[in-house]
Amino acid sequence: MRAYKPKDNLQKKSYHNDRFYIKPTLKRGSVYDDSTFSADYLSLSNIVEITESYIELDHLVIYIKPEDNIKTIEHLKTVRAYDFLVELSAIDYISSRGGFEIFYEMLSTSKRKRLRVKTFIKDGEAIESVENIFRMANWSEREMYDMFGIVANNHSYMKRILMPDDWQGYPLRKTYPLHGDEAAQWYEVDKIFGKEARDIIGPELRDAAAIDRYDTTRFARLGHEVPYGTDISDGNEPDTPIRYQEEGGVALFGKKLVTPFDEIESKNLEERR
Repeated sequence: MRAYKPKDNLQKKSYHNDRFYIKPTLKRGSVYDDSTFSADYLSLSNIVEITESYIELDHLVIYIKPEDNIKTIEHLKTVRAYDFLVELSAIDYISSRGGFEIFYEMLSTSKRKRLRVKTFIKDGEAIESVENIFRMANWSEREMYDMFGIVANNHSYMKRILMPDDWQGYPLRKTYPLHGDEAAQWYEVDKIFGKEARDIIGPELRDAAAIDRYDTTRFARLGHEVPYGTDISDGNEPDTPIRYQEEGGVALFGKKLVTPFDEIESKNLEERR
């Protein structure tokens, strides 16, 4: 049953959470708090240098040097019985640290334990492929290259896997525009019809949420109802600005409660208060 909470002064309390709120770091424990993890840690530490380690959310997390990733993954698989490489990818820290954090999520089905190996490389550096140890790394490393531009050396087929081979840029980098750059907007037009068709077709609409209020074919007309497909490009239709409340605002018993909101008079905050 739902626990009772006092409902005094609810009107004075905030009804939402701050969208800029950053949760505190999760609790981290010592590798020696778990006998299985401590044995894994001690065994691996005899093979490679471990720069940091802790237990977080029932995961053993270890940090290694990038040149030791092959020895680490191989030892964890063959000696410590981590028989599944569940996932591997990267996180963009170019703006703050000048590179990428690469992680390998591993699972031991016999011990029912999860372990995460992390390392860091500078932007432009490569990492050795672990495809020969876990076949699943084939597609994951290709995706990492496709999305972040990180090359896995000695990979059997280091090509893009999702984007076209001649695509410019790496979509999961934080510097990549959310709707793509100019090359992305014209890619299909240029490839299929040629650049000479740009003026006829126009750029690709990459913002899925964009609505043209004067487009009477794909969208309902905002502000003024017209029949489907009506051509309103001649300018004869009266301009009807978007209004967010009823004309004259909202009133109750002759007292105005909400004044009309005018889009022209609105102002976007340049920074958070």
